[in-house]
Amino acid sequence: MAPVIQSSQQWVEKYRPKQVKDVAHQDEVVRVLTNTLETANCPHMLFYGPPGTGKTTTALAIAHQLFGPELYKSRVLELNASDDRGINVVRTKIKNFAAVAVGSGRQGGYPCPPFKIIILDEADSMTEDAQNALRRTMETYSKVTRFFFICNYISRIIEHLASRCAKFRFKPLSEEIMTGRILHICQEEGLDLDSEALSSLSSISQGDLRRAITYLQGAARLFGSSISSKDLISVSGVIPQEVVQSLFAACKGGDFDLANKEVNNVIQEGYPVSQMLSQLFEVIVGADDISDEQKAKICKKLAETDKCLVDGADEYLQLLDVASITMRVLCNMPLELSYEN
Repeated sequence: MAPVIQSSQQWVEKYRPKQVKDVAHQDEVVRVLTNTLETANCPHMLFYGPPGTGKTTTALAIAHQLFGPELYKSRVLELNASDDRGINVVRTKIKNFAAVAVGSGRQGGYPCPPFKIIILDEADSMTEDAQNALRRTMETYSKVTRFFFICNYISRIIEHLASRCAKFRFKPLSEEIMTGRILHICQEEGLDLDSEALSSLSSISQGDLRRAITYLQGAARLFGSSISSKDLISVSGVIPQEVVQSLFAACKGGDFDLANKEVNNVIQEGYPVSQMLSQLFEVIVGADDISDEQKAKICKKLAETDKCLVDGADEYLQLLDVASITMRVLCNMPLELSYEN
C-alpha cells in the first residue's frame, strides 16, 4: 500500500466537482441545470437541503462553466454567513455590484451571458430586513444580475424572495453514493478501508459527504493509510455505541446509582451531552421492547433538554434529569413525585 502523502490542501476542496454533471446523486437538479448551461440563460435560483449535499458546489460549478476563469472574478460575487449581510450591505455592496451592466459574447469557449451572478451562501441566516431589501434589487436589476440563494432551511427564506426563484431541493446522499465517492478518494490517496469502516463512516456522517471526507482526512493524518471503524469514530466526536447502550441499560434496570455513575462517566470523558441525546434518541426510537407511549414521553424530555442545553444549562444536571425521566418511564414509575402525607 502506497504511503499517504501529506498535503496542506483540504480533500473537500481537492475533490470538489468542477462541473455540474459531476455532482453526485442530485440527478433532477443536474438535468435541469445542464439545459440552463446549454442555453446560457438562467433565472434566479434557490438551492436548499441538508449540509454537504452539493448546493454550494453546484452554484460555483455553474458560475465557472458560464464565465470561465478569466471573467469569473469580475462577474461573480460570493457572500456567505461569515460576511456582514445586514441591510446596509444589501443597500451598498450588493446593489452596487448588481447595477453594473456587462457585455455579452463567447470568450475562450465559455458562453459568458450578459449578466452577473451574486451567490448568497447560507442565505437563511440573513435578517428579514435584509431579505426584504433584496426584493427591489432583484426586480430592478434582473436584466443584468442573477441571484443564487443557498440555504439549509427554505422556511427561513421570506416568501417574496422564494417566489422569485427557481427552487432546487438537494437530497441527502445515500450510503451507496457516499461509499462510491469515498472509495474513489481512498484509491487516489492510497488508503485502506474495510467494509466495517466504510459503513461506520456513512453512518456517522448522516448523508453529509463533506463531513465524511473531513473525517476521512482527519483519520488518515492521525492513523496512516490503514483506517479502522474505531479510528473514524474517534476523530468524528461520535460517542462509542457501548457508552450509549450502558446508560440506556442502567435506565432500563431502574438503578439510579448505576445511572448516575454512567452519567458521570459521560461527563468525565468529555463527551458532548447534545451528541449523547442525539444517539440516545436513535436507540430509543429503534427499540422494539418499548411502547410508543413510552417513546413519546422520553423523546419529549430529550427535546426539552436539548433546548435547555442551547440556553446554557449545566450538562451534568440535564443528562441526569434525562436519565431519571427515562428510568421512570421505562419502569412505569410516576413522572411527578407526590409530597402529600
